[in-house]
Amino acid sequence: MAAFPTTPKTEGSQALGPRELAQLATLAVRARVIVQGAFAGMHHNLHAGTSMEFTEHKEYAPGDEIRHIDWKAAGRVDRYYIKRFEDETEMRTFLLVDASASMGYSRRGVSKLVYATYLAGALAYLLAQQGDPAGLLIFDENTRQHLPPSTRAGQIREILRLLETAAPDGRTDPARALGHVGELADKRSLIILFTDFLDSEPAATAPGAAAAHASGPLADRLRQLRARGHDVVVFHILDPDEVNLPFDDLTQFEGMEPGDGRTLLAEAADLREAFRRESSNFRERWRQTCVEGRVEYRFATSDQGPSEILRAFVAGRQRGRH
Repeated sequence: MAAFPTTPKTEGSQALGPRELAQLATLAVRARVIVQGAFAGMHHNLHAGTSMEFTEHKEYAPGDEIRHIDWKAAGRVDRYYIKRFEDETEMRTFLLVDASASMGYSRRGVSKLVYATYLAGALAYLLAQQGDPAGLLIFDENTRQHLPPSTRAGQIREILRLLETAAPDGRTDPARALGHVGELADKRSLIILFTDFLDSEPAATAPGAAAAHASGPLADRLRQLRARGHDVVVFHILDPDEVNLPFDDLTQFEGMEPGDGRTLLAEAADLREAFRRESSNFRERWRQTCVEGRVEYRFATSDQGPSEILRAFVAGRQRGRH
């Protein structure tokens, strides 16, 4: 297992916010502090749940649980076989981080990309602690870095290094990134996507319709991966400004993706109500798409404590609510 820099375990570390975490020396230290804060005194098995899904048989060997013998199979082939269940088999995890230009937005605190690296880094650290193979894919409209899931020595160190050096640039194409992972994931895998979803869908056909579904290649790809049996999770990350539009003065708004070119000069206060409504509808479209596709949807703003977000995620999975 990779070695990590040691840091004193301080009281209240679970209360560290993104800006306080940014003061720590490295992402390895931040990931460790986030995990300590989230899971102190809590059994943290990402794959635990109240239901187990049957996956395969293996031949009975002395010491195996007799209660797991498949008696129907024994009657057919005159041999004893044991049912193996999903939580007894190794599940690989792919962490997909959107590093497009829009993920670099921040006015106060850390950017969405930095926040995504906090969550992805903490999950990678947690998986390494459990001995589960984790990999990383950093993307914009192309795959920038790809590290296949592994439990080899140095894997977690390399994941954290790639996350720490990721810089926001380029347009985004998460559908392409998910397609790449779909080609690599030949066995059931846990696929976790961190993105702001900006410029990831065509314009809604019915603006203002909160229940409208997201459409296009990305929504299709999420459904396809889930239909193939993969466990898919989306962390939808936005800056607080992208939720509330807290400006009061005459403001010039500019598109952040390269080649966007859109600008708008307006009194922010006049736009606030419509902006908040459209932001809410935007989040609801993706939430509804994920729910109906049996994809786990988690929303976070980049000013929330990462330990709080991680704790809720793992606790929900332990209760079998994914």
